[in-house]
Amino acid sequence: MKLRLARPERLVDINPISDLSYIRVEGQELAIGALTRHAMLLSSEALRRHYPIFAEAERVIADPVVRNRGTIGGSLCQGDPAEDLSAVVCALGAQLVIRSSAGSRTVPAREFYLGPYETQVGPAEMLTEVRLPLRPGAGSAYEKVERRAGDWSIAAVGCFVTVADGRISDVGIGLAAVNAQGFCARAAEEALRGQPVTPEHLAAAADMAAAGCRPQSDQRGPEDYKRHLVGELARRALWRATRQAGQGGV
Repeated sequence: MKLRLARPERLVDINPISDLSYIRVEGQELAIGALTRHAMLLSSEALRRHYPIFAEAERVIADPVVRNRGTIGGSLCQGDPAEDLSAVVCALGAQLVIRSSAGSRTVPAREFYLGPYETQVGPAEMLTEVRLPLRPGAGSAYEKVERRAGDWSIAAVGCFVTVADGRISDVGIGLAAVNAQGFCARAAEEALRGQPVTPEHLAAAADMAAAGCRPQSDQRGPEDYKRHLVGELARRALWRATRQAGQGGV
């Protein structure tokens, strides 16, 4: 609405729905209610223990005023191409629960976005929950370059890594602000799975992530600069996440 992309005739305040504000472990998943505030995500011990990437991303989202008012559901449903949490949930392979009066359906985060500011949520539907698979021992990290503190990303990379017997057993790489399909680097992920943990393999995957995105030149920087940033940020994030995973996670 601020950008005049939507002009609704009526607004419904969903803030009083306190049942949609929670972070809890349910079986082998971590469930986050859509009305959970950014500040709660930042301070959550459960998220910090399982996925430090959340706290790292939240620290560079806007400012305390926004973090105390904004919610994870609002951020994801805005569908902004530079949105930090979109890259996080896509990296982690989240499942998003959408409800309506007719029932509920679950959509993979990587299929949630139809285009800039467009999502799978229909006119009579509402995002109610984000579900993340638990990965014991996983390492995760978030790296972002912005023009000033709390600004939208020029480029950002988030990832998780699991390691078994010195090899990368699973990995997810999320990208923000660089026009990556599904906010992720699928080819780089596939190239890393099963590979030994070496600087060479991590660097090669980072280069693939940079080559696979499609940044556009704008007021935040030219295309080649953004692509360079993706490669550098991916190297840093993958290295930190891999080191963390190698130490048994947190």
